[in-house]
Amino acid sequence: MNAEHSELLKEFTAEEVAKLDEIIAKYKETPGGLIPVLEEAQVALGFLPASVQKRVAKGLNLPVSRVYGVVTFYSFFSMTPRGRHTVRVCLGTACYVRGGKALAEAIKKDLKIDDGGTTEDRRFTFESVRCLGACGLGPVVVVNDDVHGRMKPSQLKEMFDLYA
Repeated sequence: MNAEHSELLKEFTAEEVAKLDEIIAKYKETPGGLIPVLEEAQVALGFLPASVQKRVAKGLNLPVSRVYGVVTFYSFFSMTPRGRHTVRVCLGTACYVRGGKALAEAIKKDLKIDDGGTTEDRRFTFESVRCLGACGLGPVVVVNDDVHGRMKPSQLKEMFDLYA
């Protein structure tokens, strides 16, 4: 077993590595196949660390720098593990003046993570955003696609419990 393969097996199961190889093989001869490979790999593996990027580059006969450039350019791709649920709090003007900042601080405290972080159990990833388009409901928290309006820090535990 080569070093590259053993590096992958530190983060992923043999089945996940086999799935990655299957995805690469499917697009190997397809012009412009890099983004579809990365999209499918992200869905299958949850994130795209350096070990996966190296495997994709080798499999598609591309420089690692090109793969890295695409991964870091598009916000859909993540090089770190993400939670099963993404929690976004709005810090746009309307939400901010109605308590968005206090809500963001309470989320960080409750989940024990910083902005952009993922809980140890990979249950939640937290992100602050500038606008969620629900100003009339501010302050707003969106979990996945569920909008929770007029939120207060005291309501967070109940909201998190919905996403076990």
